[in-house]
Amino acid sequence: MGQARKTIVRWLWRGLKWGLVVAIAGYLIYLFRFSPVPVASHRIERGEIVAEVMGTGTLEARLKVTISPKISGRIRELRADQGDRVEAGEVLVRLDDDELAQQVEISLASLAVTQAAVDRLKADRGRAMAVLAQARREHERVQRLVEQEVSTGSEFDKAVEAVAIAEAGLARAEASIVEGQQQVLAAEKTLAFQRARLTDTVIKAPFDGLIIQRQRDPGDVAVPGSRILQIVSTEQLWIRAWIDETEMARLDVGQPARVVFRSEPERSYTGKVLRLGKEADRETREFIVDVQVLELPRNWAIGQRAEVYIETARKGNVPLLNAAYVRWVDDLPGVFVSVEDRAAWRPVQLGLRSPEMIEILDGLQPGDTVIVPRDQKAGLVDGKRIEVP
Repeated sequence: MGQARKTIVRWLWRGLKWGLVVAIAGYLIYLFRFSPVPVASHRIERGEIVAEVMGTGTLEARLKVTISPKISGRIRELRADQGDRVEAGEVLVRLDDDELAQQVEISLASLAVTQAAVDRLKADRGRAMAVLAQARREHERVQRLVEQEVSTGSEFDKAVEAVAIAEAGLARAEASIVEGQQQVLAAEKTLAFQRARLTDTVIKAPFDGLIIQRQRDPGDVAVPGSRILQIVSTEQLWIRAWIDETEMARLDVGQPARVVFRSEPERSYTGKVLRLGKEADRETREFIVDVQVLELPRNWAIGQRAEVYIETARKGNVPLLNAAYVRWVDDLPGVFVSVEDRAAWRPVQLGLRSPEMIEILDGLQPGDTVIVPRDQKAGLVDGKRIEVP
């Protein structure tokens, strides 16, 4: 009797456990198969869509120049500072020019001396020419007397010798003048060189622009190649943006663009594509696109980061779908729609894409409603019961 009771209790306990397992299994089956899934809905409407290619880059100036001296010298005066706008030809820097000014005065004096020497040599040439003319007249006179047998041969020989001496004196005078003129030329070149060096102590702005860096102060010694100021032209500023090479076929010069600076992420500035790079980075597989910025923020800086969005296509009055509602099945795009409180899978054909919206070419019409589960972890399958708010 006691053994039979134990057997009955054991079977009842087993039955209770199996019943609990069946109940839990049934609940789970109901929960995952038959209980409705809360969903969010989106209504298909017509609108405009803009396809864009995005890239990230930095603001750069097309024309940027480093202001550096041609000669070594101590900075006497610095007339521009960082942030100043300057005009072409405006004096930016003056170097100490006392020594060079003295060199110019010395060169001027040397030129005057050599010029005076040439003038003196020209006077000597005139005297030599007069002597030669006199010697030739005497030679002709003596020659006539010899022919008349009035003069002797020795007198004729002296006359010939006098002409030769006079000709040599004139030749020497001519050579001295040539040498003196060469000395004048050398003195003129020395003067021009010293004047050029003196001019180099004044550094002017090469174009209208903006000073973006100042790296020296009055009293500093500047040498050729050292950076004093850096100036950029604000006529043409652009974003040098890195863009994935897969987008290359969609881009062209002149396409409109919008630029979003990280200092003002809520605002876009207009721009356009100026040129496309012809070399892709072998590591990142990106290439450079230069996008001109047609307007700038109130505060900006060369080198600051920005995103560019280049418009590659635009369509108006087309059915639009929120990109978050697209689901891919076997590499095919589609959406779930609500049919009698159940999810129904519907394949779609997609067109232009923007960051948030996608053009629908086929599969949906304006007015259709698509759905996604509110809980992204919950999956939808064809025929699944849904709970539409």
